[in-house]
Amino acid sequence: MSVDPKEKELLEGCKAGKPAAQKALYTRFAGEMLVVCMRYTKSKSEAEDILQEAFIRIFRSVEGFRGESSLFFWVKRIVVNTALNHYRKNKRHLYLVSDESEEYEQVSPQSLLADMHWKDLLLMIQELPWGCQQIFNLYAIEGYTHKEIAEMLEISEGTSKSQFSRARQLLQARIGKEKSRNYGTAG
Repeated sequence: MSVDPKEKELLEGCKAGKPAAQKALYTRFAGEMLVVCMRYTKSKSEAEDILQEAFIRIFRSVEGFRGESSLFFWVKRIVVNTALNHYRKNKRHLYLVSDESEEYEQVSPQSLLADMHWKDLLLMIQELPWGCQQIFNLYAIEGYTHKEIAEMLEISEGTSKSQFSRARQLLQARIGKEKSRNYGTAG
């Protein structure tokens, strides 16, 4: 894969330790990566801490960027891994499946999400239990397989699948309640 000439110049500046290049790289990706971090946290300040740690790792490992993927995906992978490491280090993730016997109406995700703003969905994802939140992000948003997630988080593949299923149920129920509350529709 060839690197965009502007990205190549930016990378060379970062490899040389030039503050202007580092600032430009940060400015280019920080906004999108903060949203990624927020999907793995419960607060904006925690997401900002993870983002800062991720960019420190990015600047320390920029020499290792070989252009095998786009710069965006390389940066995003480091951000996601930093978020996961943050929780491993702090032991803040619990992978528990609730024994609640609530029934969840199966509703089409497209119909539920049609009128939702992404910030509302992000808040709902942040309210999920820790394990559900991480696995939902990794599977539904980042595109990892349950096998890859199990290896990354050092859990069983079955735990990953059950946590994803639980996350979907919780989100569907919450979105249905919001739709019902906001629009007076059954949900």
